[in-house]
Amino acid sequence: MLIHADVVVLGTGVAGHAAALVAADRGADVLVLERGPTVGGSSRKAGGGFLFAGTDHQARAGFTDTPDALREDLLAAGRGDADPATVDTFVAHQLATYRWLGEQGVDFTLLPTPRAGVLPRIHDTVPGAVVEKLHERLTEHPSVRLITEVDVQRLVRRPGGERRVTGLEAETKGRLVSVVARSIVLATGGFSQSRDLVRTFAPDIADAVPLGGPHNDGGGLRLACSLGARLRDMGNLRATFGASLPGWSASGERVAPRLLYPVTRGAVLVNRRGERFVSEDLHYKLMSSLCAAQPGAVAFQVFDVKVMRRGAELAGPLDFAGARRDGALAEEPDLTRLAERIDVPADALVRTIGHYNDAIEAGRDLFGRAHQDFGEPGGARVEESPFFAFPCTNALTTTFCGVAVDRELRVVDVFDEAIEGLHAAGELVGGLHGSGYLSGSALSAAATLGRAAGLSVTA
Repeated sequence: MLIHADVVVLGTGVAGHAAALVAADRGADVLVLERGPTVGGSSRKAGGGFLFAGTDHQARAGFTDTPDALREDLLAAGRGDADPATVDTFVAHQLATYRWLGEQGVDFTLLPTPRAGVLPRIHDTVPGAVVEKLHERLTEHPSVRLITEVDVQRLVRRPGGERRVTGLEAETKGRLVSVVARSIVLATGGFSQSRDLVRTFAPDIADAVPLGGPHNDGGGLRLACSLGARLRDMGNLRATFGASLPGWSASGERVAPRLLYPVTRGAVLVNRRGERFVSEDLHYKLMSSLCAAQPGAVAFQVFDVKVMRRGAELAGPLDFAGARRDGALAEEPDLTRLAERIDVPADALVRTIGHYNDAIEAGRDLFGRAHQDFGEPGGARVEESPFFAFPCTNALTTTFCGVAVDRELRVVDVFDEAIEGLHAAGELVGGLHGSGYLSGSALSAAATLGRAAGLSVTA
């Protein structure tokens, strides 16, 4: 079977949807190919937070923020490893992307920050809602065709040694398909589901629980590498702390995997010995290596009902009430019984929480955690029944590394020359995060770079 299209988009997460819709709205005939039977990828499983700067949501809340400030913070988070050109591309397009998402019917809520003096940038939605909203538009668009369960086997270049990509070859449901296209956008996500690639680039986290999209096995990365694509940030691949412990649930029944961060709202982190081992203020990407060093690579986020009240239902990692309903939390009226429930020495846990309560208010916390009372007297103390524990470990949610691109999102080869006809967007793109990560930047980068790629292929 032979198919012709102006633009082919591989992948149906937020990045793929954004690229396809923008290209189609600008007059292109767009073909979207998805490897799985359903759309969404990691975007459907991720939390709902999008990081944007300079928005009307911020202005209405009385905050002044600028793209330049965002650029500085992204480069600082990258610790010198982020690619300034890729950061510039993201920053240049992020505010227009925020407005574009609003035009698609996406409703955001500005999520407050837990610390005074920190600009709120997380614009929150229900997890998975953005990809669902964009998919509604995509299925109705007269210039977009979607085919699922497609295994793309190779990219095709023009005969005669020319470098331009002119199509691809694939298989779908036992049929061979050849596609001829002017431009191809790789939006296939990362490789969290590929144990082989994770072992190759980060063997120390090969045992982390894979939580990315079910088909995030590095297919797009392999396709790009087959044409000599240069890679970025592969040495910065890190696990994410705070994933539910596989096989554990309050009821004994299966619980869906999740990320949960009560530590950002006052929970205390302990290991199997009932002892703290890190400041709870540390970023969850950096916390993962310390968790991996604990017995069994397991930790427990211990908190009281005050922290439970600080949850946010719309924000998946802050949906403490939802985790409680789903059986992901241990719950008991006192710390002794809680310790028994999670198989932690009771005397150690009681002693740890007591020392923590005394030290944090005295401003001399052993691990340097900043005092936060969250607007209520004694808010930092873990003391109000009932008490909860979230058993957790490390996961690999997103890989935050991949192919290098130029300012037009064209994939570049090992000689830094653009591979004409081949663009990339979303998690597959390396260079934006460097060796760090700003919360919310994954989904906002997917939308922003996807939209920018859609503009680039139709320029």
